[in-house]
Amino acid sequence: MTNSPSSAPVPAGDKQWPKVATAGFDGVVVRFADSLSEPANRAALAFRAAVEAAGWAAIEETSTSLVSTYLRFDPLGCAHDAMMAQVQALLKTRDWYDAALPQGRRLWRVPTVFGTDLAPQLEEAAARAGLTPDEAIQQIAQTQLRVQTIGFAPGQPYLGELPPAFDIPRQTELTPQVPEGAVVVAIRQIVLFSVTTPTGWRHIGQTRFRLFRPDAPEPFVLRPGDEVLFEPISPERYAALEEAGADGGATSEVLA
Repeated sequence: MTNSPSSAPVPAGDKQWPKVATAGFDGVVVRFADSLSEPANRAALAFRAAVEAAGWAAIEETSTSLVSTYLRFDPLGCAHDAMMAQVQALLKTRDWYDAALPQGRRLWRVPTVFGTDLAPQLEEAAARAGLTPDEAIQQIAQTQLRVQTIGFAPGQPYLGELPPAFDIPRQTELTPQVPEGAVVVAIRQIVLFSVTTPTGWRHIGQTRFRLFRPDAPEPFVLRPGDEVLFEPISPERYAALEEAGADGGATSEVLA
């Protein structure tokens, strides 16, 4: 599956989706598309929430990727054919591509310094998008981005979608290292890094938001379906947030 986003939904009446397959001895994967779109991501999130709400006794773990839902179950408590039948029956109950997003999601407002020597690739990314740096910052700051999935590193979100101008490619070479809290961009998505790491995405912003807190009761701060607004701040405000704790000045509220 490619993670290049598209706003095009799965065509109405397309009988090939969703697809259900086993994954090893104790897993089931429900795929809602073969490339990222808002409706397919919505379907994966909504279907996972529905399985959890159903309380199937044999389910031991659920998770989502960009367009898929994964279920791990106890095959001693539920035979494979019975689990597949349960999954298929639930899939038939509604149009998952138009389903409501899960309850309990949160909107996070994250103070972010864009550009400067803290995030040196803003101008390059903006030029790739055909925008000035100020225009790029404005478009990003005005876009409420969904946590489409968590992956690559502990608690690390893939956020989307940005406006079409930001359908820019990854770099051909890796940046050797960006810090924890880095905001990086490519293919109409933003990744907010939970750890210091190399990347092929362009580093355009920097936060003090700690996403992975291994000693906390909930080590991952963000959850799939949450939404994020990046709020531009000055380098001086960023420096002052060093004393703001793990949230780095970020605030959150429950989405209706």
